[in-house]
Amino acid sequence: MLIPTIIMAILATGFVLWGYLEGKGNHLTGLKSAYKMLIEILPLLIFAFIIAGMVQVLLPHDLLSRWVGTEAGFKGILIGTLAGGLTPGGPYVSLPIVAGLLKSGAGVGTMVAFLTSWSLWAVARLPMDIGILGWKFTLIRLASVFFFPPIAGLIAHYFFSNIPLD
Repeated sequence: MLIPTIIMAILATGFVLWGYLEGKGNHLTGLKSAYKMLIEILPLLIFAFIIAGMVQVLLPHDLLSRWVGTEAGFKGILIGTLAGGLTPGGPYVSLPIVAGLLKSGAGVGTMVAFLTSWSLWAVARLPMDIGILGWKFTLIRLASVFFFPPIAGLIAHYFFSNIPLD
């Protein structure tokens, strides 16, 4: 986590400096906008990290292994696919949950299927998709990506399950 933090710090500092050097007060406007986003997202982020931490200590390792671990195989990939598609929120919700599950013994394939279905299916986003894009286009989009999450999970399971993630 140190390298990504350093990269983000350099980028943030560079953008603030750029805004300052423009002399239009853009750096202050940008910082105010960042503060508003922080206040809006922080409670959700805190709860997502609490869930991720609690998953690591409350769910028994053998239960996770049986249902979503590498040993679960295709069943685990399907569970990950369904859970990801039904998980609401942005990456600040799903990524900490996946990180917690991975640390607790969830399989790589299952978690790839989870994240892929979370981003492609996004059941919680369907009302907005239908409202903005229409039901026909939404159905076309869903039909076009329907099989991708389990396929991505299978690829990750068969090719990358033996790679240590630490």
